[in-house]
Amino acid sequence: MSALLFEPYSIRGVEFRNRIAMSPMCMHSANPQGEVQDFHLVHYGARALGGVGLIFPETLIVKPNGLIGPGDLGIWNDDHVAGLSRLTEIIHQHGAKIGAQIGHAGRMLGVDDYAPVAPSAVPWDENARIPEELDHASIREIVEAFGAAARRAKQAGFDVIEVHTAHGYLLNQFLSPLANHRTDDYGGDHAGRYRIVREVIDAVRAEWDGPLFVRVSTTDYAEGGNTPEDFVIFAKWMKEQGVDLVDASSGGVAPARVVSYPNYQVPAAELIRREAGIATGAVGLIESGRQAEEILRNNRADIVLVGREMLKDPFWPRTAADELHESITQPAQYTRYGSAWLRNQPKPEVAPMEQTVAQ
Repeated sequence: MSALLFEPYSIRGVEFRNRIAMSPMCMHSANPQGEVQDFHLVHYGARALGGVGLIFPETLIVKPNGLIGPGDLGIWNDDHVAGLSRLTEIIHQHGAKIGAQIGHAGRMLGVDDYAPVAPSAVPWDENARIPEELDHASIREIVEAFGAAARRAKQAGFDVIEVHTAHGYLLNQFLSPLANHRTDDYGGDHAGRYRIVREVIDAVRAEWDGPLFVRVSTTDYAEGGNTPEDFVIFAKWMKEQGVDLVDASSGGVAPARVVSYPNYQVPAAELIRREAGIATGAVGLIESGRQAEEILRNNRADIVLVGREMLKDPFWPRTAADELHESITQPAQYTRYGSAWLRNQPKPEVAPMEQTVAQ
């Protein structure tokens, strides 16, 4: 019996060569304009060469006042499309698919150039800046920015879009009663707190007919905050709106001590998958092939997203395959007869890599 981890997986006609995804992780290596640099091509290209099925670069920021930190990649204007297109080309050349996780930091703004914004004027902790409460016009601008980001992601050749509503960033702030104290239509009960997410998903779907994921923080780890049961409700609404997969992470909206251990977030993915009837991605200290295979075989999630282990080992899929006694394809250049095989292939026409200089 072959490993489920290495079986192809399809969503909306897009086939991934296996069920392994690379989680988005901040690299803070763009130039001041938020543009792709050589580092990104090498870093993500290596993981594509290493055999992963789907790669998420770090969050692509939809507005400059939503930067998580200096050097974030941007998708807030059309100038970003050229560099992102080059990145998708590199990933596709090596057999992987690529996803655009689009997001806005909200009150977690990581630069001093702008004032932080949030659903309510509630800081993350006593040492953080007090954010400006968004009015309806500003909310509309942010929703439109997500829609424009989806259009640019399509132009750049991405295969998947993921809306970032996790880790304490803006859309997570709206979803959580710990950060959202509004009394208008964007606050209060589940439906009110979900309203901006509903509008963002609709704006993205208006531009994008491909696979759509949403990353969520399934628990706030704090009294009065969201729990996985709340996200069963939200996930049902996401499914009705055409979301294909819920990427189930946790935490970030409030200071909390989180005890992490292998598979610590998997039960939430399993609950949402079972109760909401939607595909899920499992994340969080997934370190081995056996661990990932157990998650899939026991129907706890549909894909696994690997983060820190993928940083340590760009060829983590091969490491997992060896552990599971699975044979997977390796780049021809790495085989004993690779050089002879390549001599007989047409010479590829690849445009020279553009040099982007930080100003």
